[in-house]
Amino acid sequence: MSEIADRFVVVLDANVLYPFRVRDALLRFAEAGLFRARWSPTIMDEWTRNLLERRPDFEASIRAQMAAMERAFPESCVTGGESLMPALILPDPDDRHVLATAIRTGAEHIVTENLKDFPDEALAPFGITAVTPDDFLSSTFELYPGDALSTLRNMRQDYQNPPFTPGEFIFELQRKGLPKLASMLKEHIDLL
Repeated sequence: MSEIADRFVVVLDANVLYPFRVRDALLRFAEAGLFRARWSPTIMDEWTRNLLERRPDFEASIRAQMAAMERAFPESCVTGGESLMPALILPDPDDRHVLATAIRTGAEHIVTENLKDFPDEALAPFGITAVTPDDFLSSTFELYPGDALSTLRNMRQDYQNPPFTPGEFIFELQRKGLPKLASMLKEHIDLL
């Protein structure tokens, strides 16, 4: 893990943990010390439950991935935000647990695909902003280009089934919803 001073705290919503490539990129950046990832038991339950509903045949793999997250990030799963929820107002009341987790952990961002469910006016009083995973990863890449590039190179090299050339990896990230990050990587393809 990198020793980066004052790493910012980020809450990862269930919808960014659900897709494998996005989850992998986010967790690898967190493992590299580029930010501190946080989630709640409710967030963990939501992404795993939704994935199990769609892919019950992957139950063993999903459970193993969840256990690996718990081992790799023992400080990331936080509780205690439930008491804050009644006072929180969001377009979808079912998302209050995410904002409560962000408040409880002192997060700067909620990384989510559902920006409309976390409007600026609801988050601003707490000093929190909602951001897509692509915007978040791209911004983090800009802040720590050397560490981020090294992390993404390792991610690409770890994939063996199928293996990816640097160009294929960039295309895969773009295809999986990370076009800004993929575009940034094109400038560094020779180092990927």
